[in-house]
Amino acid sequence: LGDYRGVLGVEPAHALARRRVAELQPKVDARLEKLKEETLGKLKDLGNSFLSNFGMSLDNFQLNEQPGGGYNISFNQGGGGGGGGGQQS
Repeated sequence: LGDYRGVLGVEPAHALARRRVAELQPKVDARLEKLKEETLGKLKDLGNSFLSNFGMSLDNFQLNEQPGGGYNISFNQGGGGGGGGGQQS
């Protein structure tokens, strides 16, 4: 994909390079998304294995985006459901 993009950088009208970039880009994007999901799954498993020593899991935590661009992390002892009763930090 990088080579075809290099060709397009030198000769933007190159038809074969345009076609190959259009074919390969979705495949590359799908592969990267799959790798990202696998990596995040492994990181979650690692976090859960550490937190299990304290009787917790990552499911006890909720990440909420603030309107100003920051984040708020909520901890719910029950691990599920919604509602108040969780501690916020």
